[in-house]
Amino acid sequence: MEWIQYVIILIALIIITLVIIKLKSKDFSSEVNKLIKYLGGKDNIINAECNMSRFKVILKDTSIVDKDSIQKLGAKGIVEIDNQLKIIFGRDAKQLKEYIKDIIK
Repeated sequence: MEWIQYVIILIALIIITLVIIKLKSKDFSSEVNKLIKYLGGKDNIINAECNMSRFKVILKDTSIVDKDSIQKLGAKGIVEIDNQLKIIFGRDAKQLKEYIKDIIK
């Protein structure tokens, strides 16, 4: 009879873990959609790349970028060179690049 309690606890832990994972991925996609908006929209993005913790995006027009809002999303730094922005996002840079590449296709 005692094993039934352990099975119930295990099932509850699995459900909680799945809910947390789903909420995290939902938050991430929401944050990426905000980032795209702050970069001037998907039509403003020409290309996206990443190099370790840096996310590099090539834009049509950098003047419409909302850098303050990008920093509020968690960017540790932003460097603008011509029509490029190099944004330091840490470990999320690669995931950002993949998500944005899928959207701008």
